[in-house]
Amino acid sequence: MSTSDTGPAHDTDRAPGARRPRASAEPDTSDARDTSTEAVAHIAHVARDTSDAHDNSGEGSTRSAGPRPGAGVGTVCAAWAELLRVSALFTVPGDALAGAAAAGMRPNRRTLLAAGASLCLYEAGMTLNDWADRDEDARDRPHRPLPSGRITPRAALTASVALTAAGLGLAARAGRPSLVVATTLAATVWSYDLRLKHTPAGPAAMAAARGLDLLLGATATGPLSPRPLPSAALPSAALLAAHTWAVTSVSRHETRGGSGRAPLLALAATLAVAATAARPRPSVRRPPPPSIPGRPVAAPLGVTAGRLLTAAVAAGYARTPAAPYLHAALHPSPPLVQRSVGAGIRALIPLQATLALRAGAPGTGLALLALAPLARALARKVSPT
Repeated sequence: MSTSDTGPAHDTDRAPGARRPRASAEPDTSDARDTSTEAVAHIAHVARDTSDAHDNSGEGSTRSAGPRPGAGVGTVCAAWAELLRVSALFTVPGDALAGAAAAGMRPNRRTLLAAGASLCLYEAGMTLNDWADRDEDARDRPHRPLPSGRITPRAALTASVALTAAGLGLAARAGRPSLVVATTLAATVWSYDLRLKHTPAGPAAMAAARGLDLLLGATATGPLSPRPLPSAALPSAALLAAHTWAVTSVSRHETRGGSGRAPLLALAATLAVAATAARPRPSVRRPPPPSIPGRPVAAPLGVTAGRLLTAAVAAGYARTPAAPYLHAALHPSPPLVQRSVGAGIRALIPLQATLALRAGAPGTGLALLALAPLARALARKVSPT
């Protein structure tokens, strides 16, 4: 018997017309195995992408891993600009300048030192605020620099300590009385961020900090000795503190919204501050000119123009946050509340200008007004809240 009779034969051994032998009963699974391998690889790839996206979002974990190794300088700078809220920096130098004007003195080198100290202490408070609120921000605002991992908590805390030390150093160069005021200001800022922010005393603490900032400029600008706390600057400090109290009261509801009571109270406080600041101080009122029988007494042209300018700037100050406060009162949603807080922060500049004009310093007041467009333009890129 030939080999072709005992098993499958090659085609060349098969006679023409013979039927092809039946294939083996075991199926060929090579294609199925290849398909399964590709499917497993695809699932693993998708899982890795999902894990990376979850890690980058910062959601679900409060751990900050810091900037990625490939992050560029621009990305890092943008993160720090957001953390420091650089758009709000334009609202800080006016405190020292308004304080000098309220004390009846021209700005000098020590005024600039006080302004530099204010900037450092202000930014120290900004970084410390985000460091203290990093767990809350991970839940409510995961896009912030710390919960998103773009800046580490250690870096933020180190920056806050360094900025506080720099601010106190600049204040010390302006004299011992300035250092005393700056130390009190720094203690108030740290107490607010670490302990008082979420208590009923929070708005009052922030208001005190802003009032002390104005008094720092007034103290630094005065004569070297003796230099007590200038009492003439206290009314201006009180008005600035009242405005800050109103803004801070509203800001406590900016992440979750709330009732419209806080924006309404802030609106009432703003109108009251504007009405008070528009009136000239008794200490700068000049005596009226001698009266002529039969003619009404008229104020000098310069005094009248100064009062009109002060009233106009005060009206501009009140107008800046009025509409956003009203909208937030009617619809207290987080976006509208945040918008009203931003408007309240921007309103600090026309308020400082009003206080300088009220004190008889038109040059300082007009110079401060020039900062308002810059602050508004930068606020479109970096949120001040």
